[in-house]
Amino acid sequence: MPSLARLSAVFLGLLLSVSAALVNAQTLPDIQRLMKQNQMPQALEKVDIYISTKPKDAQGRFLKGLILTEMGRPADAIAIFTKLTEDFPELPEPYNNLAVLYAQQKQYDKARTALEMAIRTHPSYSIAHENLGDVYAKLASQAYDKALQLDSSNTATQTKLSMIREMISTSSKPGAKAATPARPVAEPAKPPPAEPPKTAPTVPASKPVEKVPEPAVSSKPPEAKPAETKAPVQTAPAATGDEADITKALQAWANAWSRKDVKSYLSHYAKDFQTPNGMPRKKWEDERNRRIDKPGKLQVSVEDVNVAIDGEVATVKFRQQYTSASFSSSVIKTLVFVKSGGKWLIQQERVG
Repeated sequence: MPSLARLSAVFLGLLLSVSAALVNAQTLPDIQRLMKQNQMPQALEKVDIYISTKPKDAQGRFLKGLILTEMGRPADAIAIFTKLTEDFPELPEPYNNLAVLYAQQKQYDKARTALEMAIRTHPSYSIAHENLGDVYAKLASQAYDKALQLDSSNTATQTKLSMIREMISTSSKPGAKAATPARPVAEPAKPPPAEPPKTAPTVPASKPVEKVPEPAVSSKPPEAKPAETKAPVQTAPAATGDEADITKALQAWANAWSRKDVKSYLSHYAKDFQTPNGMPRKKWEDERNRRIDKPGKLQVSVEDVNVAIDGEVATVKFRQQYTSASFSSSVIKTLVFVKSGGKWLIQQERVG
């Protein structure tokens, strides 16, 4: 597991998968070339010009966040990645990179929250799972250390702290040097910290201080796929009874979203709908209204629909195809419907 000292630019060896209809085929590779050559000011200037012509492009904005990280401007990079999570909450990479930056600043609770969102968005995102394990280990080490400061005679806590430190030490790579930004890498690495790598966390002088691994940054920009013309929904032809009603509700939900009929779209959610991170319902509705009502054509369709019914609760898993003027995605999504007043309404919504 790479340590904080090995945080480097993983994006250097990766190609961007970008819709030709959205970007100039030469611009982003040119920016990457400048980044490989460690010409960050020039890369920043070029990406700013690119974003000025395509302000909604996720790839360009993601690259800018990486450049700012390389330039030792974490606050500006955090602002970029935070805005990406707001505009594209279905993408896990911005959440992961936020976690890396928070961890560098020793804001481990914020790092944990960001990683949990990355995993919720993309449950099979292995880097985020590994990073979350490191953050939990870091938090555990701090908690046990605090416990020993309060009660140094607690042998059980001493044993636990030793085990955590041994695990951290084993997962670190002794002697690892900060990666050179201009060197291509074959595997995901991590961006360098704004300051020289430091051993982690401060503990009483009587106790050894060892290097603690930090999260691995994701440098692969979010994928944008060519827009495709699809029927609003593909459903199972033999659906009957409740299953037919549920697939009909799913189709109506997708159609309302495509039409940007926010009132109809929101009417498909139950009163006890579980909003992301416990967000107040009114705030969530305002956010959805703001995002859906953006200029440009919007198309949402679903396919490979699978319905599992248990009494008055139904779990619906399907592939969602989303295409807007600036972004396309294809994700597996799960909706939990509940029957209320004779209607099937959405109680839970998650990616994966």
